[in-house]
Amino acid sequence: MGVKKYYLPDNFILGAAASAWQTEGWAGKKEGQESFIDVWYKSNPELWYNGYGPAIATDFYNRFREDIRLMKEIGLDAYRTSIDWSRFLRNYETAEVDEDAAEYYDSVINELIKNGIEPMICLEHYELPALLLEKYGGWGSKYVVDLYVKYAEKVFNLYGDKVKYFFTFNEPIVIQTRAFLDSVRYPFRQDTKTAMQWNYNKILASAKAIEVYKKSKYNGKIGIILNVEVTYPRSLAEHDVMAAKIYDLFFNRFYLDPCVKGEIPVELIEILKFHRCNFEFTKEELDIIKNNTVQILGLNLYTPARIKARESAWNPATPFHPSFYYDKFELPGRKMNLSRGWEIYPRIMYDMAMRIKNEYGNIEWLVTENGMGIENEQKFKNDDGVIQDDYRIEFISEHLRWLLKGIEEGSNCKGYMLWSFTDNVSPLNAFKNRYGLVEIDLDNSRNRRIKKSGYWYKEVLKNRYFEYKDFTPEYI
Repeated sequence: MGVKKYYLPDNFILGAAASAWQTEGWAGKKEGQESFIDVWYKSNPELWYNGYGPAIATDFYNRFREDIRLMKEIGLDAYRTSIDWSRFLRNYETAEVDEDAAEYYDSVINELIKNGIEPMICLEHYELPALLLEKYGGWGSKYVVDLYVKYAEKVFNLYGDKVKYFFTFNEPIVIQTRAFLDSVRYPFRQDTKTAMQWNYNKILASAKAIEVYKKSKYNGKIGIILNVEVTYPRSLAEHDVMAAKIYDLFFNRFYLDPCVKGEIPVELIEILKFHRCNFEFTKEELDIIKNNTVQILGLNLYTPARIKARESAWNPATPFHPSFYYDKFELPGRKMNLSRGWEIYPRIMYDMAMRIKNEYGNIEWLVTENGMGIENEQKFKNDDGVIQDDYRIEFISEHLRWLLKGIEEGSNCKGYMLWSFTDNVSPLNAFKNRYGLVEIDLDNSRNRRIKKSGYWYKEVLKNRYFEYKDFTPEYI
């Protein structure tokens, strides 16, 4: 088993990602500009690891030029981030732009371009204005959908001539799944029907924003970023396969099908009707969704979902949850990231690449997130204080080589964005698990230092290849 060179395709984008709320902090925000995440943290700071939250985050708002210099030093092709909707507007009803915020985002975009880094901008990465949650119920309201479209139009008007990649949402399924379906996050209210309405309304909002973008005929592309879970049944037995199909239906196809194909799966609607949890929709809205599919697809790929048929009885007093039809399955002998509690299975890159090719018209797509969060990384520092994160280098290499195999077999993947460029705040975990190519030193004024993986990434970007052990039979 020898070492093999894996070459990146021509024009393949290799970059990194983050979000506004996980990096910016509250500096520059004015009264009334709280986001959903901000009020969540303020309501339960004790649940966030060591009390860290979005208040300071990485202080990117004040230090973005320093971070972009580091991006240039490493040689990133692109950087994906978001605009904080709650910061960007002064009045969410009229879409009056906050000029200070607009100038800040303009400076970030210009600084990226000046340093040869392609800006990729997401319009919503959990940054729903708190006022719209409190006043209208957030994404449960179609009025909020229309307010979002007004906001999106203002962003396009200001930056559409500079930004060539826009995304309407990042992981739009997450908030309502955690908050209303599983009831493990703020506002901790189990309400399956509300969760499903949020899902549908975000699909509609995405289509409406795409419609606005297309009418303006900008010289760029617009899509959506979904956190798909490559789903594997425990066995090929009919009951396990069916359980996996239903999981895939609720947590992958719910967004993939309408966003790429323009149609919400009929079987999903039928299941929701049966359990009296269906969302409200109109034919006119379905036409908007059908006629405004994404031009590019972003996929966040971290860990597989392993599913088996349900083995325990469902309590009839319990409100409907998709797990009515399935149980999670843990593969014996699986490789784990123990810090995160996630299985490591790099083949998900190849399997999803083939699915996009075979089931979704081989649409142009990007890996918009993939990465490895590790706890207590400071214990891996060498005598010079540089974190020796060889585990991250191996993780990236394994996932990239499987992705390149998919590209070689015809999948239309155009790039890979590592999560994340610097360590940053995550929901509840705060700075517990570190994901970055660059360390954020919380004990030393949040100073930055490139990790070993950052220098490795720099060489990959410079040489356009990396070396790794050849594929072995157990991986094939």
